[in-house]
Amino acid sequence: MEFFNALSDWLWTYVVITMLVGCALYFTWNLRGVQFTMLPTMLRNLFAPGGTGGNRAISSFQAFAISLSSRVGTGNLAGVASAIFVGGPGAVFWMWVMALLGASTAFMEATLAQLFKQKGRDSFYGGPAYYMKHGLGRKWMGVLFAVFIIYGFGLANQIVQSNTLCAAIGHAFSLPMQYVAVALTALTLCIIFGGVRRIAHFCAMVVPFMAIGYLALAAYILIFNWNEIPQMLSLIVRSAFGWEQAAGGAFGMAVMQGVKRGLFSNEAGEGSAPNAAATATIPHPVQQGLLQSLGVFVDTLVICTCTAFIILLSGLYTDGSDGIILTALAMNHHLGSFGAWYLTAAIFLFAYSTIIANYFYGETNIRFLCNSHWAVFAFRLASGVVIMMGGLLTLQQAWSIIDLAMALMTILNLTAVMLLSRYAFRLLRDYREQRQKGKEPVFDPDLFPDLDIPAWR
Repeated sequence: MEFFNALSDWLWTYVVITMLVGCALYFTWNLRGVQFTMLPTMLRNLFAPGGTGGNRAISSFQAFAISLSSRVGTGNLAGVASAIFVGGPGAVFWMWVMALLGASTAFMEATLAQLFKQKGRDSFYGGPAYYMKHGLGRKWMGVLFAVFIIYGFGLANQIVQSNTLCAAIGHAFSLPMQYVAVALTALTLCIIFGGVRRIAHFCAMVVPFMAIGYLALAAYILIFNWNEIPQMLSLIVRSAFGWEQAAGGAFGMAVMQGVKRGLFSNEAGEGSAPNAAATATIPHPVQQGLLQSLGVFVDTLVICTCTAFIILLSGLYTDGSDGIILTALAMNHHLGSFGAWYLTAAIFLFAYSTIIANYFYGETNIRFLCNSHWAVFAFRLASGVVIMMGGLLTLQQAWSIIDLAMALMTILNLTAVMLLSRYAFRLLRDYREQRQKGKEPVFDPDLFPDLDIPAWR
């Protein structure tokens, strides 16, 4: 395990952060700040009608909801708290910076996932493994990425999500964790055995309710602490550059935690969300690219910020508590005993929706490696096993392995996105040109006659 920790820390410090920041700046420049200039279009496209496909088609909003289900999870509750605990209030500032820049990376990977998606029996499938194979012609690279994401998201991450959920519910209702694990496993299997369309419908129903409820809570707390907000914002900015700390490494720690936990939450550049983006039936790939940029904003600038403000306004972030415990203490500070009940409900919705979305990412890549009904069936059973394990075991060390998987996925994905970036740039120019002519953009596959894009032909 020490080897995993050392390798993960080295990759994050010297490779991943450099690639994330460098690519985000490069994409933001070449896309002319698409994540800012086309924000109104993102909101308009959220409920835009899709392409052909009838009742079996997955809408743009449903694909957006699947990806947001994965983004909005325990990272928004426990991950933000850990970032503040380790990196101080300044980590929040660097989470914001990476979200603003990383939204361009999310646009790139989602647009490419749409361009190189493949037709399945019930819906489209796609993601980094698919654009590595069909775009770059490097199947080995796609296979390697598929293995990383199946392990990182489809299995290891599920244990952490399940453990957090079972512990919270078991504590709140004085139930043994194994009982909660059995119920959670059965409920999850009912959803995932229904296929991708059931997953899409589930996420489309749960995610809006989940996000709106949490925003309402944060708004309530902010209103009753409005006079402390300016001081809190000043603290975040001062801490972001190490001005509040005496230790020389405070600045670096704030940056590291902000970027690292920001990526764990919003997943921009990691290569997970494109698996959901590829499922949508839409008239132009850019439409889904814009929505995935919006997803980064919703996750980090809105939901993660809510958690950060709740914690910082409580003043408890220096008391030595970490993770979900710190968030729970902050909730109790603001809301009394109601805070514990509300946090339990929030953890259930956040973690469970993430479990469903993470399973889908794993299935998508199982189909890439071996498009067999029996392989998918076996993976569904394996998912049930690891979800059960999460309720029976305490695996804090799994976080180190997940960090390593995230690093390897990000390095592979960003390499592929950079090599394929010219296609996404061309797609955005085509989209903008059609809009300037007063047209609703529709993709013409003849724009890339040399590409293997059968889903568009």
